[in-house]
Amino acid sequence: MTDFRNFIDGQWVATGNTFDNRDPVDNRLIGRVHEAGDAEVDAAVRAANAALRGPWAKLKTQQRVELLHAVADGITRRFDDFVDAEIADTGKPYDLASHLDIPRGAANFKIFADLVRNIPNETFDLETPDGGHALNYGVRVPRGVIGVICPWNLPLLLMTWKVGPALACGNTVVVKPSEDTPGTATLLGEVMNEVGVPPGVYNVIHGRGPGSAGEKLTRHPLVDGITFTGETRTGEAIMQAAAVGVRPVSFELGGKNAGIVFADADFDKAVAGIARAAFDNTGQVCLGTERVYVQRPIFERFVAAMGERARGFRLGRPRDPGVNLGPLISQRHRDKVLSYYTRAREDGATVVAGGGVPDMPDELAAGAWVQPTVWTGLPETSAVIQQEIFGPCCHIAPFDTEEEAVALANATPYGLAATVWTSNVGTAHRMGQALEVGICWINSWFLRDLRTAFGGAKQSGIGREGGVHSLEFYTELRNVCVKL
Repeated sequence: MTDFRNFIDGQWVATGNTFDNRDPVDNRLIGRVHEAGDAEVDAAVRAANAALRGPWAKLKTQQRVELLHAVADGITRRFDDFVDAEIADTGKPYDLASHLDIPRGAANFKIFADLVRNIPNETFDLETPDGGHALNYGVRVPRGVIGVICPWNLPLLLMTWKVGPALACGNTVVVKPSEDTPGTATLLGEVMNEVGVPPGVYNVIHGRGPGSAGEKLTRHPLVDGITFTGETRTGEAIMQAAAVGVRPVSFELGGKNAGIVFADADFDKAVAGIARAAFDNTGQVCLGTERVYVQRPIFERFVAAMGERARGFRLGRPRDPGVNLGPLISQRHRDKVLSYYTRAREDGATVVAGGGVPDMPDELAAGAWVQPTVWTGLPETSAVIQQEIFGPCCHIAPFDTEEEAVALANATPYGLAATVWTSNVGTAHRMGQALEVGICWINSWFLRDLRTAFGGAKQSGIGREGGVHSLEFYTELRNVCVKL
């Protein structure tokens, strides 16, 4: 049993109100999470605000860089602890947590610290009306207290994707992890203390969203900016809260991402890539592919190959040999995913693979398991095609022309990501420019260069983060004009 307490001003804070944290593998109780109330949220924000004027503010850029490198090294030093915490919360296979979540979580601190150290500022020499000169130069200053509201699918990775640049730019943060995944955000507080990050710079409050810690954080008047990854509906509510005080937001929201496979693609690589995009992390990836469009000459063959892939996964405990697919995050989310499985059948889908609940042995039967699923035959108007499911599933439909593929892919209110598979360079470039998304992969998926802009179009987000683009949110650009 683990006691997940709030981390406020460098101290561990318990509350009288707790809720259960359960392992999605078998539904056993992992521990109790201390829900932050009004007093704890206020204390965390005020601690972050005070830290902006304390020792943290006096650090030179190089000192801040060194401290964030120490945080990354601290995560690596306690690698097994972080893997254990991530697995306990999410149930994901050990190979995934140990090769993606934790290494990337640590790397985010180093990457953004090094980036900030090497960013130049703009300067302009202005000829003035009196025949003299003025020098204009830009100064980037921290935005202030950043409210960081995190998702549960990649808890450490996506949290540090925000906390890393926020701290590198000199801000302080109040983190509200998902109520389903409190482990690694809490553990990171221990690392912050171990390496000497000043109290109040990194704070963690636990709780849910509406009426709880999440909403209280977004409405606090001393929060200067809010970054959020999650559902579009929640993003709309946060945006309304942020409007009071005219505070900026940075959002990565929902998606209904398309995968497009042309007949000239490398068939085996396309199948492997689309299978990853549909099923990795049990389909719980914002950038995942739930709609697949395949050019008609290879459609039947592609459907058969994807069905084979879906049936080939091994489900089980995260550390069992050969296990490559975990459960969904919770029983609540499983109910949501299974409701779409039911809807697909009701709408007349052909179930190529899966479509239900797997038979799991012994105590695993109590876990949040669903079958990897492939459908065909649904109309584009089906909720299964239009709405984000966030499970290990995809629908495959045929197309004939490039123009048709573009129209099908863009026929959604979302615009987060797409993946295109073709051997034709011209087709690749045309698709990259025609698809209404924030990121378009050609002959790959989830290949991320952290220096590049990342974010969504349409209802999939606001703003861009990554590389220098993160500075647009995590700093204010001040111009200094000196008359010479």
